[in-house]
Amino acid sequence: MGTIAPSTVVALFAIATGAGVFGGVLAGLLGVGGGIVIVPALYFALSLSGNDPALTMQVAVGTSLATIVFTSLSSGWGHYRRGALDMALLRRWAPAILAGVIIGGLLGGLVSGYILVAVFACVAGLVATDMIFRRPDGTASPRSFSSGTWAATGVLAGGVSAMMGIGGGTVCVPVLNFLGYDIRRAVGTSAAIGFVIGLPGALIYAATGLGQPGLPPYSLGYVNLVAAMLIIPLTASFAHVGVRIAHSIPQRALRLAFGLFLMLTSLRMFFDLVRAW
Repeated sequence: MGTIAPSTVVALFAIATGAGVFGGVLAGLLGVGGGIVIVPALYFALSLSGNDPALTMQVAVGTSLATIVFTSLSSGWGHYRRGALDMALLRRWAPAILAGVIIGGLLGGLVSGYILVAVFACVAGLVATDMIFRRPDGTASPRSFSSGTWAATGVLAGGVSAMMGIGGGTVCVPVLNFLGYDIRRAVGTSAAIGFVIGLPGALIYAATGLGQPGLPPYSLGYVNLVAAMLIIPLTASFAHVGVRIAHSIPQRALRLAFGLFLMLTSLRMFFDLVRAW
C-alpha cells in the first residue's frame, strides 16, 4: 500500500470537497448520481500521488460507485416527493440494469484502466452530442417497446454505467427521453436507478481490487474509503439543491446543461488518453 505526501493529501481533500458539492448538485439536477463529476475529479486528485494511471482510474470508478449509493437515495427521494419518479418503470427496468452492472463491474475491475477511460470519454461525448443538438418534438408520450428491448437497453445502461463509475443518468436519461419520457421524469427515475447501479458495482470493485499492489492508503479493493467518506455527506446534502433547480428551469435549459457538462468531461478524458499514449 503506497504513501501520500502531505501536500497531495491537501490537494485530494480540496478536490474531493469540490467534487462532492458539485457532484451532489448535478445528481439532483440531472439524475446522474454525481459520478460524471466524481470520477474525473478523483482521477486527477489520485494522479497527484504518481500512481499508475490505469490503477488510478479503477480506484476513481470504484470509489465513485460507493458514493452514488447514498447520493442516489437522497436525489431519488427528492424527485419522488415531486412526483417525478416512475415506480412502474423502475420495477420494469431494474432487473436488466442489475444484470448489466454485474457484467460491467466484473469487466471494469479486471480490464485495463485505460479501457475504462476510453469507454468514459466515448459514451460521454455521444450522449453530450445528442442532448445538445437533438430537439424533442415537445410532447412527452412514452413509446411502446417489447420486453426484450427493455432488457437489452437495461443491460447496456447498467454495464456502461458500472464501467464508467456513474449512477446511470448519463445513459438512462437520454435513453428514456428518446423513448418519449418527459425529461424531468427521466431525470427523477434515473436518480433512483443510481442505487441499483452503485451498490452492487461498488461491492464488485471492492472485491476485484483486493490485494492489488499500489493502491492508495485506506483502500478496500478499488474503493478508497477516505475519499468516499469525505464525498458522501456532501453529495447527499447538495443533491436536494439540484432537485429544486431541476424543477424550476425550462426543459431545454436542463438538456443543454447536461450536454455541455458531458462534452467538457469527454474532451478532458480524451486529452488524458492522448497524453498517456
